[in-house]
Amino acid sequence: MFRKILLPLDGSRLAMKGVKAGVRLARELGAGVVGVYVIAPFSPPVYGEAAMYVPGATPQDYRKITEKSAKKALATVEIEAGAAGVACETQFVTAAPPWQGILKVARARKCDAIVMASHGRGGIGGLLLGSETNAVLAHSKIPVLVCR
Repeated sequence: MFRKILLPLDGSRLAMKGVKAGVRLARELGAGVVGVYVIAPFSPPVYGEAAMYVPGATPQDYRKITEKSAKKALATVEIEAGAAGVACETQFVTAAPPWQGILKVARARKCDAIVMASHGRGGIGGLLLGSETNAVLAHSKIPVLVCR
């Protein structure tokens, strides 16, 4: 059925629910997983009409910090997959908005499905906050399993 399942995460507890569910599904199906962490592009701090200097807010510093966070989050996917005996690949990518990065990696890695978590916000909360999960659902050409 599925041979490669994409597991997007952002380092949150909620995202780990999706990772755990995706790894369990992969184990049952004999599939592999691809963990993906999407980094937002660098945006210099701006106040009013002028940019202001903030020490440690250079593009290089931002890259170091975000790549460190990505590697830490992706290590949790490797640990989870390793414990379950599931083949695992990981990748971080820079994209805005994140859902586009998720779908880009899904295509590039030839994934058959995506498993991800969602807060399940509805009504005004979902409208105001938006949802990467909703955007992935709306634009994905492969099946998406949403865990709540």
